[in-house]
Amino acid sequence: MHPLHHAESSVRKWGGEVRDYLAIHEWFDGSKAHLADFRHRALRHHSEGIFMAETIFGRSITTSTGREVPVRFVGEQHVIEDLGRIPMVADWLGNIKPETWMVGVHRK
Repeated sequence: MHPLHHAESSVRKWGGEVRDYLAIHEWFDGSKAHLADFRHRALRHHSEGIFMAETIFGRSITTSTGREVPVRFVGEQHVIEDLGRIPMVADWLGNIKPETWMVGVHRK
């Protein structure tokens, strides 16, 4: 889904306006700027990414109608809409095929 569509879904769920939620949904999909396929989700679409969003946007937002909505709920909604569940970071990282360069530089 596009961040706009996620934000429209948030409006249906908690009220307010699209602009109340758009920045959060754009942040979750911001990694598309670096890898424009599904793999971009490995950077933020997981449990740690949801809690990271709280450190960026605060524990809650107040919508234009005055309702307080937990940022965690918005993040959970985004990830579930994209993946059907909330994976852990280990779910993503456990699927990386190890390459020699990933181990680091070996000094003699």
